[in-house]
Order: sequence, then C-alpha cells, then structure tokens
Amino acid sequence: MSKTRSSIGLWAFIWRAYSESPIPHEKAVETVAGMGFDGVEVAAYEPYFTHNSSRNRRVLRKLYDDNGLDRSGLLAPFPSAVRSSTVEYLDAVKANLDICVDVGIPMLRVETAEPPSIVSGSPEFAEASSAAAANWNAAAEECALAGVSLVWEFDPGFLFNKPSEITAMVDQVAHPNFSLLFDLCHAYMCAVCGARQTGTVEVLDGGIIEMIQRCSGRIGHLHLNDSDGTLHDGETSTHAPLGSGLLDFDAVVPALIEAGYDDDWWVLDLCYWPKALDMTAENKVFLDGLIEKYRR
Repeated sequence: MSKTRSSIGLWAFIWRAYSESPIPHEKAVETVAGMGFDGVEVAAYEPYFTHNSSRNRRVLRKLYDDNGLDRSGLLAPFPSAVRSSTVEYLDAVKANLDICVDVGIPMLRVETAEPPSIVSGSPEFAEASSAAAANWNAAAEECALAGVSLVWEFDPGFLFNKPSEITAMVDQVAHPNFSLLFDLCHAYMCAVCGARQTGTVEVLDGGIIEMIQRCSGRIGHLHLNDSDGTLHDGETSTHAPLGSGLLDFDAVVPALIEAGYDDDWWVLDLCYWPKALDMTAENKVFLDGLIEKYRR
C-alpha cells in the first residue's frame, strides 16, 4: 500500500440533521483542514455546489487548494443506472467528469439510484442488471479517457444489495476502470443483516470478513464508519462513528489489505449522523490510529 491519506465526505455536513442549517462550505473545509485531514471527498450538491459552470468549478478548486486539501473523490447526482438510456447516463457522466477534471478529483462515485423493489431472480431483475452493467461499462470507458476511476457504492437501500449480486455486477460490467466503493456500514448491513433484500435473504456465515474476501480484487475505494446493525429511517445504513458499533477493525482492516485494497485514500463517512461535525475530531483520532497501525 502506498502512503495512506485521510479524507472525509463533506456531504455529512449538509444532509438530514443539517438540512435545515447546513454547515457553511468554507467553515466545514477550514475545520477539517485544521484537524489535519489530507483531503476531502467532494459533495457536488447544494448548497456546496449550486451550478456546474467552469467558474464554480474554479471556485471549488481554489477553496480546497487554499486550505491545503487534496481531493479523494466526487459524490454527485446521477440518474437511475437502470432506467436511463446509455446516452442519458453518459451525459451525466460527462458533466460530473468536468468537475473531476477541473477540481482535480481522481475518482467518480455512482450508485444505482434505484430502490431494491425488483425481486431477485425475476426477468425484470435480469433486465435491470443488464441495463446497469451496460451503462456502467460505457461510463467506466468515458472516465478512463479522462484519467478518472469509476466506483460503485453498493447500499442496502438500493438495487443489487445481496453479496452475490454485488460481486456479480462488477464481473458483469467487466471493465478494468470499474470497481467497488466499499463502505463498511453498507457491507455489514448487506452481508450480516440482509437489510432490504427481496426474495430469499442472503447473509454470509463469515459476516463482513467473508464479504471482504468475496470482493477481493474488486475494491477500488474505501469509506470508513461503524455499524450498529440498524438502518437510518428504514432506508440506508446507519453511518455510526468509528469505534461505537459492532465492527472489529483489527479484523476488518487487515482483511481489506489482504483483499488487495491499495488505494491511498481512507475516507471517513459520517453521512446522516447527527452533529457529525462535533464527532469529526474524535473520529479523526480513531482513523489516524488505524492508519498508523496498518499503513504500508
């Protein structure tokens, strides 16, 4: 593993608990820079990013550069990977790649943007899987031309949330520039709890460690958090602070390294956690401890 660097997802300061009163972008960036983070994962959503213009992209880059923060990835709006035509999907990819290129972001994150309402094994499921794979294969090629990696964040709250479906999707996309964004709380909820799965629930005897092993060679990006085994508002995984939940990090982190995770970014993700900014300093200490213990 190359020199491991710490980053944090800025969306934690604008959604749910902060939706009525988001932390101002400048304050959030200055605060995490002061805590010693090496970078940020960019949230191209209002109020942090209101319009995708070249001017706004320059402003975004200057804000991060002025605070000495590199960029680990981009979280941005996408249409449904299942219901969009490839032309429509690539339009969204190209718009978000403009942000990546102008702001200096090496990774673009996608999700299915489709609830897990199609029953596994049905003809509709097979069609949805084929559609998503085709769109992501084309997107991965477009991203490769721009020098940006494409990663898919699986989530119990979205389609393709069973362990076998997750690994099968990467294999179906079959592009060297496409891999998984492995979020720890999502992996726990998918592999251990079988949360929001349709049809026969699929859980793994070996839990999240077995999930990591099954994803060996397929993990391109990492979001760190803990899991208390619950869903937030019954929708997506609860992104619990590090060390507060059920994960054994002294088992999880070595398993990730053994599975071939070699990106230099370890990203703290406190999405939807109440008063996430108040928890960030404490979580940074925990994250620094993991980096110090396990980096290569």
